[in-house]
Amino acid sequence: MGPADGRKPLFGAERRKRILELLKASGTLSLRELAEAVQSSEVTVRRDVRALEADGLLERHHGGASLPGELSSREPTFVQKTLVATAEKAAIADLAAALVEDGDAIVIGPGTTAHALAQRLTGHGELAVVTNSLLVAQTLADSPRIEVVMTGGTLRGSIQALVGSAAEHALSELRARRAFISGNGLTAERGLSTPNVQVAGIDRALAAAAEEVVVLADHTKIGVDAMVQTVPTERIDHLVTGEEASPEELHELSTRGVRIHVART
Repeated sequence: MGPADGRKPLFGAERRKRILELLKASGTLSLRELAEAVQSSEVTVRRDVRALEADGLLERHHGGASLPGELSSREPTFVQKTLVATAEKAAIADLAAALVEDGDAIVIGPGTTAHALAQRLTGHGELAVVTNSLLVAQTLADSPRIEVVMTGGTLRGSIQALVGSAAEHALSELRARRAFISGNGLTAERGLSTPNVQVAGIDRALAAAAEEVVVLADHTKIGVDAMVQTVPTERIDHLVTGEEASPEELHELSTRGVRIHVART
């Protein structure tokens, strides 16, 4: 029997070609997401991924895959990021929102999970939110009890955020309780990282403006090391991630003092 939506499952080479096309569009995907996209089981897709990895056409990560060097060298756009781990990001945002208290002054960086967090704060009590994200600011603009402070800077359209020296300088004059930030990779050894130097600079400034740093990272980013370090592990206080994240990496992060919060989907 075929899939409920009437689409025919893909077979063999056609299925593997589609997997590569999906990874090219999205940067990285979980096995579950790939299986749903090609209308096959995770067992079948896992075999495909192993075969493609043996041919040097992709790289396997814990529970997922990306194109070779994809996360370390290229910055996915905001639109591409919205295609990855959407249910997990929603659960992470729900859990992260519990770390925000009435009267807080917080920092929220750019990214799809950070944007999802902002959406959950629209009905919150009194807050002061500092952000360089256009989408976060827009989401909170109509919330009467939330004061939104935007940095200046140069617009980086791919991530819908302000970067550069003006943005970094604005943050240097502020102090908040917690900073909620993301990145392209997180490892226990190196901390948070990103492929872009400008983005790295603003991420460091976002973290430096807060007493505590909360990293929002779905499982596809855990154990991944991008080109430019932003926040070292010893500066990270909390990690909010999904249940598919590498247990080994989470354990190592925990031993280095990071409080782990696992969102269930």
